[in-house]
Amino acid sequence: MIPFLDLKVINQQHRQALIDAATRVIDSGWYVLGQEVKAFEQEFASYCSTQHCVGMANGLDALVLTLRAWKELGKLKEGDEVIVPANTYIASVLAITENRLKPVLVEPDEHSYNLCPQKVRQAITPKTKAIVAVHLYGQLAPMKAIMDLADEHDLLVLEDSAQAHGAMVDGQRAGSWGHASGFSFYPGKNMGALGDAGAMTTNDAELALTVRALGNYGSHKKYENLYQGLNSRLDEMQAALLRVKLQYLDADTLVRQKIAVAYAQGITNPLVTLPIAPSSTVTSLQNHVFHLFVVRVKARAAFQARLKASGIDTLIHYPIPPHQQQAYRDYQNLSLPLTEIIHQEVVSLPIGPTMGMGEVAEVIAACNRFSA
Repeated sequence: MIPFLDLKVINQQHRQALIDAATRVIDSGWYVLGQEVKAFEQEFASYCSTQHCVGMANGLDALVLTLRAWKELGKLKEGDEVIVPANTYIASVLAITENRLKPVLVEPDEHSYNLCPQKVRQAITPKTKAIVAVHLYGQLAPMKAIMDLADEHDLLVLEDSAQAHGAMVDGQRAGSWGHASGFSFYPGKNMGALGDAGAMTTNDAELALTVRALGNYGSHKKYENLYQGLNSRLDEMQAALLRVKLQYLDADTLVRQKIAVAYAQGITNPLVTLPIAPSSTVTSLQNHVFHLFVVRVKARAAFQARLKASGIDTLIHYPIPPHQQQAYRDYQNLSLPLTEIIHQEVVSLPIGPTMGMGEVAEVIAACNRFSA
């Protein structure tokens, strides 16, 4: 059986380093807001080429607290419109509505599945105050064009980099393009913790300070609370483990990119729509770290069944778009045909840093054997 992603095998690669990191934390006697968190924040900020990183409990909190901080700083207010891709994972939208802001769901680019600058421009109104730019599946959104639009209309830009650790365009990584960025270190991410964890990055010192306080009960100083905050802190154990994972991120990304190139060159079935061109190379794919390799197949259920019969796991990211979820039933009358078609057809193939090229060849062969 070829698993979709084998976290046990992935973490076994670095077993001793992870054990050493965990032991270091246990022996320190300090488990919250200690030196491991400080070190990780410095190292990840340096990796992203930002001045600040604030660790927190998970990726959703990274988005929620950043938007909340902008409200506390007077840059956003309740009812302001925030543009967000219609085809994103629901967390991107939850962060907006949690802050009593209004999500404006915009259809994606048909090929990258990321925001389309032209469609973003058409969605801007006098009430628009921010854009959440999601780097879906690990591919950087067109950030230069988005930042140009933001500058033109005086908009804040929050990158949702939950799936794009290390993705790069023109030498600039995800997390350093917008005014701030939220990252998830959920175990299945390209740089995953052994539990939940998240972080935000920014070059804005005031924003970082405010986010840090909001995630610590609204406090800069113990027992003095400036804001009605939350308890959302990256703990010492996860920080130490993430410091290990960060060392191997670029090497793991290279493996993912090589697998993606093999898929693009090897899958020739016209019933399977690829996310990248067959001519793609690792060098040309620096903007995509392939958290997921997502194809489109009209006969999706049959395709998944055939691959399963061949011993290959697949998943769907994502089966239901946010506007069709019960949680957002007030948005169900929106006309978002492209988003709905995408969600009906997408299938994620296995990809990961421990996947062998023999397994990749099996997946390619199974895809090419498929007939509707």
